[in-house]
This record gives sequence, C-alpha cells and structure tokens, in this order.
Amino acid sequence: MTDRRDTILPAELVEAARRVIDSNRAAGRRIATAESCTGGLVAAALTEVPGSSDVFVGGLVTYSNESKTALLKVSGDVLETFGAVSVATAWQMAQGALGKSEADVAVAITGVAGPGGGSEAKPVGTVVFARAERGGNPDHVVADTRQFGDLGRGGVRLQAALCALELLLPEADEPVAESP
Repeated sequence: MTDRRDTILPAELVEAARRVIDSNRAAGRRIATAESCTGGLVAAALTEVPGSSDVFVGGLVTYSNESKTALLKVSGDVLETFGAVSVATAWQMAQGALGKSEADVAVAITGVAGPGGGSEAKPVGTVVFARAERGGNPDHVVADTRQFGDLGRGGVRLQAALCALELLLPEADEPVAESP
C-alpha cells in the first residue's frame, strides 16, 4: 500500500495502478500508454508504484491532433473522417504507442473531458479506449466507448484513467469493436 503522504493521486487510482503493475509483472508483460484527455494521468498513476519501471516502459501524451499524427502516426484521414474521439483514432494511438516502445501491450485514451468541447454525437464525458498487443492481429480491434456523463473535468479524467488501467490487466475482458 502506498503511504498517502507519498502521492497526490486518489487512493483508488494508485491501487488500480498497483494491480496493473503487479499482474503484468507476474505475466512477464511490459506496458505503454498513449493518452489524450487524461493528459498523462494513467502514466502518473503507474509511476506512483515503486519499482514500476520494470513493467511500465513509458507513455505519450498527444493532446492535439497534430501530436497524434506526428508522434503516434494517427492518419490525418482518420482524424478528419472519424474525429479525435473515435475507435479508429484510439486504435491507431494504441498501435502507435506499441511502435514507439518495447511494450507488449499499450492502451490509448481519447475523449471529451469538458466542460466544453462536446457535441450531440460526442457529449462531455465521452471517452474512447483501445488496447493493442504486440504480435496481435491488427484487424482485431479491441476498443470501447464509454459515456461517463458530465462528472466535471476531474471526474471524467479519473473515470477514464481507471477504465484504461482495467484494460491493461492481463485478464481484462476484451470489449471488441468493428475494424475502423
């Protein structure tokens, strides 16, 4: 258990990160993140766990569309056609994180944390996740869209980070979406 004086993050987030680190260490897997709306919160939680460097190889925060394209190789056509908050974008972000790291599995998070930026189709609280595994079939898209509702910016980001951590568990159920 992390001493509360050693973290500024919510206890539930740090404990979720500890489960991810411990279970991936036991499985011999290394992990990476590609974050947009969470702004590095998942990576911050993972690095709160002492000794996490043998499991967590790194993360990329790609907040703008330009950085998604430049750093993660998200296609401009995908961004234009589907938008930043889409299964197609999250999937390419996860694939890009694998390509930029030595990780075995990567999770990507993109969404609308609010208070503005939402639309009728993608209201505040809409977050899309994807998980990609090295050596996995790139046509088998593992992704999920969640509607957290308007929990406030911090609330949406916390729920998104918790969900992303769940996807990094080796035993995580695989929500499957159609190929983008």
